[in-house]
Amino acid sequence: MDAWVFWLIAAALLAAGEIATTSFYLFPFALGAAGGGIVSLATGEPVPSVAFALALTTISFLFLRPIAQRHLMQPPHMRTGADRLIGQRATVLELVDGGQTPGSIKLDGEVWTARPYEPGRTFAQGEQVEVIEIQGATALVAD
Repeated sequence: MDAWVFWLIAAALLAAGEIATTSFYLFPFALGAAGGGIVSLATGEPVPSVAFALALTTISFLFLRPIAQRHLMQPPHMRTGADRLIGQRATVLELVDGGQTPGSIKLDGEVWTARPYEPGRTFAQGEQVEVIEIQGATALVAD
């Protein structure tokens, strides 16, 4: 079997290991092995293949790993959609109680139907409430 095949098998195994660990530690080695395989395919000589693999691995560690580490250390992504409304304050537009007809609130510039989060609670028009949960198109609110 040709040497370039071994290089590419090593690159595939290292890439699979990186996918399993997500630490961005094995990926530079996988890049180096892939580069070594390409050079081996082009030249057929072992010395340039090893030299290129070592150089590409070193460059990957020096330049790509710090970028990847910064991305791994970022805070969690911001909530989007209706989830971003949880915890926001809203103004009651129509009586919000546990009755048959839900009340309404003004939340983030939009009118939402609302029910109290705790059964038996009532919020009058003009009161400020906090959104505890979103169920479909209805906000569950508390004070």
